[in-house]
Amino acid sequence: MSEITILVLEDEPEVRAAVVRDLELFTSTFHIEASDEADDARAVIGEVREAGGEVGLILCDHLLPGLRGTDFLIELNNDPATASMRKVLLTGQAGHEDTIRAINDGGLDHYITKPWTVDELHAVVKEQLTEYVLTEIDDLLPYVNTLDGPRLLEAISERGWDR
Repeated sequence: MSEITILVLEDEPEVRAAVVRDLELFTSTFHIEASDEADDARAVIGEVREAGGEVGLILCDHLLPGLRGTDFLIELNNDPATASMRKVLLTGQAGHEDTIRAINDGGLDHYITKPWTVDELHAVVKEQLTEYVLTEIDDLLPYVNTLDGPRLLEAISERGWDR
C-alpha cells in the first residue's frame, strides 16, 4: 500500500497549524505535510512521489506569496502526474471569478470558507479522500475505518475481495 499524503498549502503560520491540528483525526491512515508557498508544495509533491507515495488531497489557500492558490490548482490539474489529486480551496479571500476559474480550469473539488468548523473540515476531507481512494487505490480495506466505510465496503463487495 503506497502512503497517501494530505498537503496543506497555507502561508499564514497560525492558520496552517490550525488546519494541521484539525486533521489529526486522519493521521492514523494518512501522512500530513504542510507548505507555506507553491514552490515548497511542488517540492513536497515531488518528494512524496519519489518515495513511492502520492498526494491524494491538497487543501490550498488562495492568497499565497507569488502565486494565487487558484493558479496553483490549475497548474496541478494540467499536469497528468497530479491531475487526480483532490483539490480543496480553503479561503476567505477568493472572489467570484477566481472561484469559477478554480472550478472550471483547476478541477476544484470543494470550497471551504474561512473560518471553518472542525466538523465541516472533517466531512469534506473524508468525502474527498473517499473519492480519491475509490478511483485511485485498489486495496480499499485499510481506509474503511477512517473514511466513508459503508461506501468503501460496498465498493469492495462490487470489486471482489481479491482485487
